[in-house]
Amino acid sequence: MLLALGAQAQPAIEAVSGSIQSGVEVVRIDLSQPLAAIPTGFSIQSPARIALDFPGVSSAIGRSTVEINQGNLRSVSVVQAGDRTRVVLNLKQATAYKAQLQGKSLLVVLDAVALAAPAASSTPVFAENRSRDTLPLKDLDFRRGDEGSGRVVVSLPSSQVGVDIRQQGGTLVVEFMKSTLPEGMRRRLDVSDFGTPVQTVTTFAVGDRVRMVIEPKGQWVHSAYQTDEQFVVEVRPVKVDPSKLTQGPGYSGQKLSLNFQNIEVRSLLQVIADFTNFNIITSDSVTGSVTLRLQDVPWDQALDIILQAKGLGMRKTGNVLWIAPKDEINAKEKLELESIASLQSLEPLRTQSFQLNYTKAADVAAQLTAGGGGANGSRMLSPRGSTISEARTNQLFVTDIPSKLEQVRELITKLDIPVRQVLIEARIVEASDTFGKSLGVKLGGIDLRAQRGGDGGYQLSGDNRVAFGTSYGNAVASSGAGGVANLTSNFVNLPAIGQGGADPATFALALFSSAANRFLNLELSALEADGKGKIVSSPRVVTADQKEASIEQGVEIPFQKATTSGATAIEFIKANLSLRVTPQITPEGSIIMDVEVNKNSVGQSTSAGLAINTKRVKTQVLVENGGTVVIGGIFELTESENETKVPFFGDLPGVGNLFKSRARTSNKQEMLVFITPKVVTDRATR
Repeated sequence: MLLALGAQAQPAIEAVSGSIQSGVEVVRIDLSQPLAAIPTGFSIQSPARIALDFPGVSSAIGRSTVEINQGNLRSVSVVQAGDRTRVVLNLKQATAYKAQLQGKSLLVVLDAVALAAPAASSTPVFAENRSRDTLPLKDLDFRRGDEGSGRVVVSLPSSQVGVDIRQQGGTLVVEFMKSTLPEGMRRRLDVSDFGTPVQTVTTFAVGDRVRMVIEPKGQWVHSAYQTDEQFVVEVRPVKVDPSKLTQGPGYSGQKLSLNFQNIEVRSLLQVIADFTNFNIITSDSVTGSVTLRLQDVPWDQALDIILQAKGLGMRKTGNVLWIAPKDEINAKEKLELESIASLQSLEPLRTQSFQLNYTKAADVAAQLTAGGGGANGSRMLSPRGSTISEARTNQLFVTDIPSKLEQVRELITKLDIPVRQVLIEARIVEASDTFGKSLGVKLGGIDLRAQRGGDGGYQLSGDNRVAFGTSYGNAVASSGAGGVANLTSNFVNLPAIGQGGADPATFALALFSSAANRFLNLELSALEADGKGKIVSSPRVVTADQKEASIEQGVEIPFQKATTSGATAIEFIKANLSLRVTPQITPEGSIIMDVEVNKNSVGQSTSAGLAINTKRVKTQVLVENGGTVVIGGIFELTESENETKVPFFGDLPGVGNLFKSRARTSNKQEMLVFITPKVVTDRATR
């Protein structure tokens, strides 16, 4: 009888119904007995739900789901768990609510929302096809983007080409409408070595379309965009943190609303467990109560707030959450680590051999034992691990526990890969442009009467006479005062000077007076020289990625050098053309180079020996694959203008040009250094 009375005293949910009264949607929950207080509840944004908890209430409606499909309410779920019952209102759109007691019933009033008509189902494409002609694709390339993303870049023949992109299972399929595929692009790219989620890119033709299948691995998301005639598909990795409740930046869980007054922490954790479908294990030391009011907060943020408020910690294993005080969790993890370390010291050792193909075994052994001064204390191996490298067969023998051997195997798989090679070609262009011009005159004169034995010289007035010559003795001899007159010398000697080693052209003119008493000799010379030249040197060398290479050509000039003992020794100095470069291929395919170019040649001879003309460029530059860049240049311009003249006579207008000579030179020299790197072997096209 007491049990029967107790059963009758416990309230029960007898019916659930929904109605619209004056445009307001009301959910009515009828119970067998009036409730003492309005039950607590929370709401969810996606999917849109409102959950109400009825402690100490059972369900008497005989089913778990009540279909309503009226207004914003789809259905009502009634689930009994132990001595409490949860009522969940499944909505079409998230909305707020108000609850009030009316006798034995609970009325839940939903706020009004604008319900949109269901949209017609369709599968949109990325870009509609507007091209009438079937054209071939231009190019297909793969690049590594920021944060380990993989980019497939396609050059379209026109911006009007239609593109359709969709995900099929674990692959990404891209179709280019009204397109053909050239023979050279029908291939399967293996891009697994780029360190992106994309493993392979396969392109083939299907009718009047070109289909490209991208096969990523792991967790990834994709995006696509088009700029003019360039279409890009980017696949980004999604970093999965097993310790986080939800993946992605920040809090990304479904939103809920909680409003509790002085609720036990263990009961609140149970509410969150029911909402998230996580299995929560709570330590016996978790006690206390909490009062909180949260409105539209992600559930993972709500759980984090609760744990911080009570000084609790959490450890996640799959879909199981273990919640305990932080000190208890830290102590347990410390015991586990100490246990693992003690087991490693007792675990039997194994020896495994690794055959290396592209990397030296000694280099890998040094990397495995780096940081500890040997095998013991290394970062990769355990304290008992050791390595032996055999150079003849290029094998590596590692002795360690099985877990460490597996780590070594994974490391060798990433290290023992073929190294890409780079062809570096340098062009050194030296251009010279010289110009020279000179203009001068020679005048010679002698008194013919002096040679006939008459009075020499030219009479001015009375017995005053004047005589000409290239020197004082020659002038005296021509006047008849004694000596032998020089018939070949000139009293004005201003000839043109040949430029560039060329002899000037000469022009002579002899004039005789009507009395035939004077002989004038006029010699006019002129030279105009114009010369141009160009020297091109093109050293080239092939080297592996991040390996220095050098090439040189030239002569070595001997020089005498005094030693400390006083004797002389022969020392050779290079006068050659050399190229020294260290390339580094970046993840996106460009090339960083440390370049040093020397162009030395034999210069002029000095009293100490031959001089060395040096031209040198040393720099670091970033160039795209196959591109050309000018890394340096030297431009030198030398101009000079000289004039030689006879004082006073050279300053006379017009006639003064017969008593002067001019020389003008212009010399331009220019050197440019071009660098062109190109990746010879690329693993993406194997």
